[in-house]
Amino acid sequence: MFSKVLVANRGEIAVRIIRSLKELGIKSVAIYSTADRESLHVQLADQAVCVGSAKPQDSYLNMKNILAAAIGTGAQAIHPGFGFLSENSRFVEMCESCGLTFIGPDSKTISLMGNKANARMQMQQSGVPVIPGSEGFIEDVTQAKLVADKVGYPILLKAAAGGGGKGIRRVNAASELVNAFEEAKKEAQAAFGDSRMYLEKIMENVKHIEVQVFRDDFGNTVYFPERDCSIQRNKQKMIEESPCSIITAKQRKELGEIATRAVNAIDYKNTGTIEFLMDEDHHFYFMEMNTRIQVEHTVTEMVTGVDLVKAQVRVACGEPLPFKQEDIKLLGSAIECRINAEDPAHNFMPSVGKVKYLYFPVGNLGMRIDSDLYAGTNISPYYDSMIAKVIALGHDRHEAIEKVKRLLSEMIISGITINKDFHLALLEDPEFLSGKTTTDYLERVFLPKWKRSEPNATV
Repeated sequence: MFSKVLVANRGEIAVRIIRSLKELGIKSVAIYSTADRESLHVQLADQAVCVGSAKPQDSYLNMKNILAAAIGTGAQAIHPGFGFLSENSRFVEMCESCGLTFIGPDSKTISLMGNKANARMQMQQSGVPVIPGSEGFIEDVTQAKLVADKVGYPILLKAAAGGGGKGIRRVNAASELVNAFEEAKKEAQAAFGDSRMYLEKIMENVKHIEVQVFRDDFGNTVYFPERDCSIQRNKQKMIEESPCSIITAKQRKELGEIATRAVNAIDYKNTGTIEFLMDEDHHFYFMEMNTRIQVEHTVTEMVTGVDLVKAQVRVACGEPLPFKQEDIKLLGSAIECRINAEDPAHNFMPSVGKVKYLYFPVGNLGMRIDSDLYAGTNISPYYDSMIAKVIALGHDRHEAIEKVKRLLSEMIISGITINKDFHLALLEDPEFLSGKTTTDYLERVFLPKWKRSEPNATV
């Protein structure tokens, strides 16, 4: 087992990782920017090293400074969390060359699956169903038009190295293709340094379903119950739950077998998530793979009782998986709401400033709030707006929803604006309660309806 691990991240995920390291008896090293000097993850870690100024590229994306911090403090491994360098194959290579263990898959796997077009081709070769579209990179508009004509409009142009909604354009008709293609390429180049594109048919009335997988160095593979992440805005998830309320046990097993086949085909190591679209007939189509822990891993932990971060550390140490497939059982239903420092009534404008007062409700079984907040925390404009995750486990979906509503209604965060009331409205929406919401529901139906009910909304 490692004796010391550096956590190459910030915010609630850094706090969450540090807590699991403590429970494993492993010393932790935090890194921080000058803007995060007083952050909670810095205070909880056994050691902390400043790696640069406030801008991410100067600190949390500064590979040399992070590696120097790891070597200088005697850390043996680096846990990347999510975001920042978590899916950067070059950073993994640098860790390997410095004799540091990267807690995640190897650099070749990250490079393969990080390029969305390559990942798509790999899944096609492995017999995993994929969304209709191009078989490789789209070189130019002429090729894009040929593929689009074949699969039919509307289509989605996507950056091969994409993520976070960057380099993506919806195209409803051939007349829109030229401008959309050029815009997406430019955005992809600016965001990822890679302008290569691929194309997929837009599938209507679909759910976003994903499967957490885990594989060790000995080829043991386990899949977890699926997560339904269909409540999205700007392709960013807002609410996640497990299991999906409209998937049967038989379909769950079939989906798990597809995910297992996919990770075995690429000799995957550690944990990751395979994302699918599910159509109205409950057919699953591979969308992409995230080669890291995800924001919503907490939902899976709650519904199975498995600490995924601890398992990540053990597998990275060369230990076999601490559980088998038959050990993974549904304990009920879990749901998570992402709490962001933003103002939904004013086009979700980010909110910055100092948290003046904070109250996180506790008590009763099956409740969890992951956050790095405390009274006096300063919310800066440099980083993602997510400041907390509210998660609850219930005997069934109804109880889980009621528990989350209770947590949200009791939670108090003053000094900044948050999206708590927006979540509460969503959790009482009849269509959401039915479990049938699709990926376009929030923006197409709920948001316009919510705006009409909010007299001061300017969205």
